[in-house]
Amino acid sequence: MEMSCHKLQESLLSSASGYSNYRGILNWCVVMLILSNARLFLENLIKYGILVDPIQIVSLFLKDPYSWPALCLVIASNVFVIVTLQIERRMAMGSLSEGFGLLLHTITLITILTFPAAVVLTVRSVTPVGAVLALMWYTILLLKLYSYKDVNKWSRELCKAKVKTLSRSMSAPGLKENGEAVQLVVVYPGNLTYKDMYYFLFAPTLCYELNFPRSPRIRKRFLLRRMLEMLFFIQLQVGLIQQWIVPAIQNSMKPFKDMDYSRMIERLLKLAVPNHLIWLIFFYWFFHSSMNFLAELLQFGDREFYRDWWNSETVTYFWKNWNIPVHKWCSRHFYKPMLKKGVNKRMAQAGVFLASAFFHEYLVSIPLKMFRLWAFMGMMAQVPLAWLVGRFLSGNYGNAAVWLSLIIGQPVAVLMYVHDYYILNYEGSL
Repeated sequence: MEMSCHKLQESLLSSASGYSNYRGILNWCVVMLILSNARLFLENLIKYGILVDPIQIVSLFLKDPYSWPALCLVIASNVFVIVTLQIERRMAMGSLSEGFGLLLHTITLITILTFPAAVVLTVRSVTPVGAVLALMWYTILLLKLYSYKDVNKWSRELCKAKVKTLSRSMSAPGLKENGEAVQLVVVYPGNLTYKDMYYFLFAPTLCYELNFPRSPRIRKRFLLRRMLEMLFFIQLQVGLIQQWIVPAIQNSMKPFKDMDYSRMIERLLKLAVPNHLIWLIFFYWFFHSSMNFLAELLQFGDREFYRDWWNSETVTYFWKNWNIPVHKWCSRHFYKPMLKKGVNKRMAQAGVFLASAFFHEYLVSIPLKMFRLWAFMGMMAQVPLAWLVGRFLSGNYGNAAVWLSLIIGQPVAVLMYVHDYYILNYEGSL
């Protein structure tokens, strides 16, 4: 018989025990989260009834059913695409100098930034939602054409002989040992075609290459799953906004107007949970479902649209990993060129945040037709926040700080803009 039933050991919850399997506690947290949010959702239904109205969504995009200014703006963007391609063709043939071509590209890019903003600010029939979508497209177009310009410039610099024709230059297809043909490789200036340009415009990337990695075939089941996810999650987001966000924001206007700080904090915390939930759904809908759908349809091989940002222990790690297409563009066309020009790393990082802050404000203030700089200041606040978190917090504490900044920071900006917009447009009804 065993006489001793004790041995030297630590309790499982002690750090010295080395125990790390907390899966049951994680499941408990998930169950508690579901139950608490179910209670909030039921309370919302009892208080407000069903507010979801799909027909109302149409009014967010159109004021006049016979006027589609946002769609017209998107269609008009083809002019800038054609102009950019023609400039590159002339530069490839040598009929335009590098300096004059750069000047024309600069004018084109500045016009891409200012033209839609001028239209949104002057045409009254443009709705805020339609304006946001149009400006987002023009911002994406700006970044893509900038990358297109840079890569073609690098290709010219690598090209030893001047190319006089615009025929599609490709290497001859070789044969593998098993007899399969090798994928054709595009060589500059054979990439300067409309097909190549529009493939890049629709591809889920902001960084141009002459030869993108391509998947061997379109997986129809994968494509169908992503399409169903897109349809489901966009409806879910719209429903949650109508049912949960709109009433919370409307009830927040009076405390903000009266400067009732305790009620303001209560409303902020009440808005934080649904706002963050919708943001997470949006992340999955856009970066996983939508971009994978587009990539599969175009057989675009690079599917790294995000990394494990949820494990971020620093603010910098989060911004590097939650939006990989933008991060790659910033690193390739902004951050590294600044380093090559002798700018130190800290100043270059601050420059990236400054550019990001500008575009965040551009996409909010112009559609709302008011300039409050809340988005700009929120993005620039990431610079000292990144330093503080990186300097004083690490591990789980740093990760908690990142999550807290996401959960609290976004609803603060939302309430600031909505409050100012209502004061500016509907003050009499508050």
